[in-house]
Amino acid sequence: MGIGARTARLRALIEHPGTGAEERAVAERMLARALRGTGPAREGGADRRYGARHGRGGRHAGLALIAELVREDIDFARAFATPRLPAELALRSPIRDAPATIAYRVDTPFDGRIVVTIDGVPPEWGWVLEDGIESVSPALRALADEVAEIVDAYNHEGADIDKRFFASVRVGEETLIW
Repeated sequence: MGIGARTARLRALIEHPGTGAEERAVAERMLARALRGTGPAREGGADRRYGARHGRGGRHAGLALIAELVREDIDFARAFATPRLPAELALRSPIRDAPATIAYRVDTPFDGRIVVTIDGVPPEWGWVLEDGIESVSPALRALADEVAEIVDAYNHEGADIDKRFFASVRVGEETLIW
C-alpha cells in the first residue's frame, strides 16, 4: 500500500465519528509518523544528506511532482486534527495555527528552483513595528521556517552531489528564507 492510500485511510479513521478516543490517538500518531518519515534521513555515502521525505516521490522525481507533494504536505499540516479531549496534548503547528486568510502557492519558475509564496498575511499578525522599523513577526518567521522544513525534506545535498533543487519561502515580494 502506498503512502497516499495509507494516509487517506488514516485520515478517514481519524475523522470518523464512530472512532474511539484511543483508536483516534493511535491513528493520529501513525499518520504523523508516516508523514514525517519513519526514521532518520537516509544516509548516503561520501558526506551525502537526504531529506526525510526524499524518496517519497521516487529517486528521479521531477520538480512538478515534488511541488505537488509539498502542496499536499502543507494542506495536510493545515488541516491536521486538533485534540478532541481536554486531557490530550495540543501540538503546536505554525501552519495549522496561522490565520485562515493565509494561502500558499508552490511554484517551479524554472529548472532547479521551488518557490513557496505565502499570500494573505494579515499585517497585524505578520509584522511588528519596533522603533519605527517594520520587521517580520516571530509567528510569521515560525511559519516560514515550518514551510521551509517541509520543502527541504524532499532535497538532498553533499560533497559529491549538488542540491536536488534550490528553494525559497516568500511573503509577497520579500524572501524570508533562501
